[in-house]
Amino acid sequence: MKKKIEKSQEFIHKYKNLFRCPLCQQKLQEKEKSLRCSNGHQFDLSKKGTLYFLNHQIKTEYQKKMFEHRRVMIKSGMYQPLLEFLASYCENEQLLDVGCGEGSFLQEIAQTTAIQPSIGFDIAKEAVYLATEDTHDIFWCVADLTNMPFNNQSFSTILNIFTPSNYSEFARVLQKGGQIIKVVPQSGYLQELRKAFYPDDDRKQSYSNEQVIEKFKQSFSLDAYKRFTYRFALSEENQDSLLEMSPLEWGVSDKQKEKLRQNPLKNITVDLDVLIGKN
Repeated sequence: MKKKIEKSQEFIHKYKNLFRCPLCQQKLQEKEKSLRCSNGHQFDLSKKGTLYFLNHQIKTEYQKKMFEHRRVMIKSGMYQPLLEFLASYCENEQLLDVGCGEGSFLQEIAQTTAIQPSIGFDIAKEAVYLATEDTHDIFWCVADLTNMPFNNQSFSTILNIFTPSNYSEFARVLQKGGQIIKVVPQSGYLQELRKAFYPDDDRKQSYSNEQVIEKFKQSFSLDAYKRFTYRFALSEENQDSLLEMSPLEWGVSDKQKEKLRQNPLKNITVDLDVLIGKN
């Protein structure tokens, strides 16, 4: 069996035209286990087969443990209706997953859908390293969504699930007629967890993403819209992962979490908007 770095080397040699230098925007050429531009900027594959496109290390609040728990919940079936819907739009597409985290959404899509060689990236190195544990034909890298290391019109579909956006960069790397699929939480998302974590804070119990949705509509032609609202039954073994899977838990005391463990939630609300726009 080939090592991760060997598989990634084959990928960057075959699909080098997808990449451009984020430092000077020049073409990148493959050189053994590296990509290098004419100005001498070089990006080397790590042992895990990833490329690091940032010019300095960035510390984020997103820790490895959170991504591990997020993966557990995604693979538990919590988002299955969403994934089935997304898969219908991803068949034979060349995907770019922006803010991929540990890669679970893209991996689950690839599990059931024929996709072209695709890329997922995140600014959190720990998350990208977790993504490399997958065996699908997906390339993973560490990059910044405000300065993406990809050539113009390189992808037919962009996935933007629960993550920030940079619509000028999205439009640049998206092919003409390509699609962007954005998933944002609606007001009822994880409402049981919000109430349990913040019983005395009305602002954290409810919120609105209307401004996010409106900005999307101003940037792309809205081609399709779907709202998913349902309750997901929680198993005993997934209780800890639910508590630790998102930034909601930041600032919550261990005492409050232990209280929830003693009286665990039986169900959780999933309430999401899916926006599909055309370039």
